[in-house]
Amino acid sequence: MVFADEIHAASRVRKTHSTSGFTFRSPNGGPVGYVVEGRAQVLNRLARHTTIPLPTGSRSVEVGLVTLVLGDTGVLLEGLTDRLDGLVVAGFGVGHVPGCVVGELEGLASRMPVVLASRTGAGSVLAATYAFPGSESDLLGRGLISAGFLDPLKARILLHQLLASGHDQTAVRVVFSVAGGYTDPQESPVPTEVSTTQGAASA
Repeated sequence: MVFADEIHAASRVRKTHSTSGFTFRSPNGGPVGYVVEGRAQVLNRLARHTTIPLPTGSRSVEVGLVTLVLGDTGVLLEGLTDRLDGLVVAGFGVGHVPGCVVGELEGLASRMPVVLASRTGAGSVLAATYAFPGSESDLLGRGLISAGFLDPLKARILLHQLLASGHDQTAVRVVFSVAGGYTDPQESPVPTEVSTTQGAASA
């Protein structure tokens, strides 16, 4: 996307102000280039971008997004099992949640894909730094899927598209590992119908 002479990758860009003309920013990596004298000048290229085909059938899916807060008791998580096909959880910092919601999240992850993202808007969910109940490594060990560098809103779009296209939880985990920036597609091949290619300014 191009705005205010800056070229941003869809997988990075986010709106950061409700009215400013310079609202679009890419916290993880910055713009991929600029428009100079009417021409696009690409300065840094994404290592890869992920493309998922539009679903051919009429499968309807529901994917929720829950942002956890300090003192959260998990009341918004209750009763979601029979109402959602997938869930994105926006946790604190590098992917932490209050200890009292861990059991609920583990139960949900045993029934549907549950993706763990950071609500901060920049940076990545970690994988193996903290180990207390509700930490990132604890949650990933309980079956949650890391969003990596994808923010919660982008993680929800990706999860919705994967589920609407009929991908199972194993495929969802692999695609998020690549799209979130943790795995090289050569090391962990994505499903054949999902494309991960070298790219400049697309998601």
